[in-house]
Amino acid sequence: MKSAIITLACYFVIALILTPALTWAAADQLEEILREQTKARLEDKIKTLQRQEQLENLKRDQETSQSQRQLDQIKQQKSEPSQAQKPQVNQNQQQLDQLRNDQQLERLQTDQQINRIQRETDPSRQQQQINDLQRQQQLNSLQDQIRRNQTQQDLDRLRHQQQNLLAR
Repeated sequence: MKSAIITLACYFVIALILTPALTWAAADQLEEILREQTKARLEDKIKTLQRQEQLENLKRDQETSQSQRQLDQIKQQKSEPSQAQKPQVNQNQQQLDQLRNDQQLERLQTDQQINRIQRETDPSRQQQQINDLQRQQQLNSLQDQIRRNQTQQDLDRLRHQQQNLLAR
C-alpha cells in the first residue's frame, strides 16, 4: 500500500511539474504561429503594394506615351508650327520629359521604401510603413494625374490652334 501511495504521489508531483512546462510550450508555439501569420499577412500586403505600383506605372507610361505621340503628330503635321506655337510645343515636350523623369524618380523611391519595409523586423512598424507608403502612393498618383491632365489640356489647345491655322 505504501508503494502505491508513493507511486501515486510521484505521478502527482510529475504532473504538477510537467503541466506548466507543457502550457508554456503550447503558448510559445501559439506565439510563433501568430508571428508567422502576421509576417505572411504583411508580406502579402507588400506584394499587393508592388503589384499596384506596377499597374500604376504601366498606366502612367501608357498615358505619357500617348501624350508624346500626340505631340509628335502636332510637330509633324503638314503645316510647320507657327512661330507662336513653337515655344508651346517646346514647353509641352519639356513637360513630358519632366513627367517621365519624375515618374522614374518616384519608382526608385518606392522601390527603396519597399526594400526598407521588407527589412523591418517589427511587425507593427512594418505595418505603419506600409500604411505610409500607401498614402504616399495615393498622393503621387493624384499629383501625376493633375500633371497629365495639364499636359493633355496643353496638347489639346495646341492641336486646336494647329487645326485653326490649317483651316485658314
